[in-house]
Amino acid sequence: MPLFEYKCRDCGAKFETLVTSSAAEVACKKCASPRVDRLLSVFAVVGASRSTPSFESDPCDTCDARRRGMCGE
Repeated sequence: MPLFEYKCRDCGAKFETLVTSSAAEVACKKCASPRVDRLLSVFAVVGASRSTPSFESDPCDTCDARRRGMCGE
């Protein structure tokens, strides 16, 4: 089930809600108004970050090149 962000046209409240189908009616959580707009959301991916991708800094296991992606050099 997707999680969507909405903004109420009547009271201006922003809220998130799970939407089970495209035909689902969504109402403001603060004032119960059905006059809401779905907002453009940005999702985040949580994970480890490195300054250089592993394929550029790790030795190649296949051809013994000093870096991955450098086969034949």
